[in-house]
Amino acid sequence: MKQDFPIRYVNPVFRPPSEAQSLILPVTDGCSWNRCTYCEMYTAPQKKFRARDEQETLDSIRRCGELYASEVQRVFLGDGDAMVLSTRRLMDLLAAIKQHLPRVRRISSYCLPRNLRNKTVQELTELRAAGLDLAYIGAESGDDEVLQRVNKGETFESTCAALDKLGAAGITRSVMLLNGLGGRLLTGQHARNSARLANATQPEFLATLVVSFPQGEQRFRQGFPEWEPLDQQELFVEMEQFLQALDLKRTVFRSDHASNWLVLKGVLGAEKERLLQQVRTAIGQPQAARLRPDWQRGL
Repeated sequence: MKQDFPIRYVNPVFRPPSEAQSLILPVTDGCSWNRCTYCEMYTAPQKKFRARDEQETLDSIRRCGELYASEVQRVFLGDGDAMVLSTRRLMDLLAAIKQHLPRVRRISSYCLPRNLRNKTVQELTELRAAGLDLAYIGAESGDDEVLQRVNKGETFESTCAALDKLGAAGITRSVMLLNGLGGRLLTGQHARNSARLANATQPEFLATLVVSFPQGEQRFRQGFPEWEPLDQQELFVEMEQFLQALDLKRTVFRSDHASNWLVLKGVLGAEKERLLQQVRTAIGQPQAARLRPDWQRGL
């Protein structure tokens, strides 16, 4: 990377798939929790959590404006934990983006539910008015036992509370769940309670990924030694149980991440029956389901 690039990145850098065209603007490094045993995103030594120096970030926004003001239309606030910053700091950053990158039409961020415990709906409403449009919440499961086993540090209730706050403030919510996270032992309750979480909060977007461990399962198994991975067929059965239990009014659903064998896209509940039929075809006639080949799958 050129030395004069206006943003200092600490690799590896992550962002949601839908932020592929966004300017990635780190306002923190790493994740303030970083204890979830399924997550390998911020375990590299150089990713130790810290809030970025505020002036450095403001200077990066100003320089991006000087170089790219006519090009940037979306900004993603990185790393894994931008919403841990105080409302005052976030407001200052949003104001700088508005000033120096006037063509920006969407600003988004990852958000841990714990980030919002000390933020009021009024504060979130002010952040929304200042330009924060979308929050990505890695709920992973709605089942308290699964959440405890993977050291998520959240519960069904804490995740609901955060999603309800965001919704009340008018911030669009994109919720991510992990297919297979409960393994064979907890698959049924993982599916049912994850659907219960979605039903209770009615997020605007809902996505599922398949749990995977490119760096191995040792860290994960320390808290969940009896975990057994679901095979392809069992993942589809869990997905059927999850979809069947959903009662959503109008949520855009995506299960098209590269980790998934079966690509599902639709609006719930309008297209629930079509999606269920796709899953049932994958269960009963996998050769007719147009599954993604193994070589195309990944994180």
